[in-house]
Amino acid sequence: TTENFNDFLNYLAEKINCTIISRRLVRLWPFANRRTRGNAALSAVIKLNIHDEQKLYDVSNDWFQLLLSNISSHPSSNFPASPVLIISKSKLSEQIYWDTVKGHVDLNFRLNEIKKYECKVYTGKSKWGAIGASAAISWIPSTNHSFELIAWRKISMIGKNRIIDIQTITELDNTFPETFVNRDPTKNRGLIAPRTPCPVLYGIRSKSPEILEKAHKWLQSNDNVEKSSDYAIHCTNQLSDDHVTPSSGTVISKPLISKGAHSSVKVIMDGKLNTLVAFSQGGSVNRLLRSLEPGDIISWTGLYSPSDSSIHLEKLSISDAVPRILSRPLCCNISMKSAGNNQHLRCTKCNSLSEKYWKGKTPIFSDIDMIDTWTEPSPSNRRHLSKPLDLGLPLLNNLIP
Repeated sequence: TTENFNDFLNYLAEKINCTIISRRLVRLWPFANRRTRGNAALSAVIKLNIHDEQKLYDVSNDWFQLLLSNISSHPSSNFPASPVLIISKSKLSEQIYWDTVKGHVDLNFRLNEIKKYECKVYTGKSKWGAIGASAAISWIPSTNHSFELIAWRKISMIGKNRIIDIQTITELDNTFPETFVNRDPTKNRGLIAPRTPCPVLYGIRSKSPEILEKAHKWLQSNDNVEKSSDYAIHCTNQLSDDHVTPSSGTVISKPLISKGAHSSVKVIMDGKLNTLVAFSQGGSVNRLLRSLEPGDIISWTGLYSPSDSSIHLEKLSISDAVPRILSRPLCCNISMKSAGNNQHLRCTKCNSLSEKYWKGKTPIFSDIDMIDTWTEPSPSNRRHLSKPLDLGLPLLNNLIP
């Protein structure tokens, strides 16, 4: 998708006197039925002479028809490619983006929404791509936005192993600390290069486009890094947490561990019962959930899953833990026993009596990596949209003091 869109913008630049002001890449609702592997859509803001408007539409149609011809030879699939190109002279409502990043969107509803605006829509028989294309156009970058430089492979290299090793990626991390999510140190694994036979060579992320430009040139100057055919910098909603709403509640059940080492727990949030699920791949999130006890007050970010009606956790925090019961008080180096209902505790050795109580302590989760009570999966197991804790903690709107 990114390479096709880059080809389109290059095609426009050849045919029309226009200026590309910005490129944007948005990731969408992760549970969408027809989502692609990356589940992303692209847009660009361009400037051109008003007298070239019709030429823009004609050139765009020529390119789009060529794209449809190219994908017509793709192997059959349950979800075939469904490209849609939208050109709009006016701004679309930002709510279109929020609806698309946070939940399911009905195709016919979205097509009717688009009709309200001054848009040209290019589509084949299938129009599913209109959902993502309209979301990409309507997105307004906020303080949460970041940038990704995407470099593409030469045609002769597509299908071959990418030439970029973990040592170089580690050096990239150290040389350009303003870049992020380059590797997963817990698995000694690079994260900038895809593992599929797609045209993308690598993608580098940062808050600064200038840093990305320098990092790319540094990589390309290395003899042990594959040379790219082209590259572009995109403003993106990745690492923004736009898809989730931080929440908090009280644990009301013991954790349940199911087949596959997945864990779940029931919580009360705003008077409603919810089930939180942590998958084994969640690592420390799964371990923290297994440590919860009824009465713990926790916070989380996660997505409601239509398939199992539970919330799939992405981050988890314990803000107020109930004391964990350890034992009855000791006497004569042994635990005292209850003498019966409404009776004192009694030492079985010396018959001393004591008020009935349990000894306990506030838990310390020292075996779990945390940032200010929050924990998250390793970088390899996070969504594109998920914001790393070291870039900022989830805001709870004062739900918890």
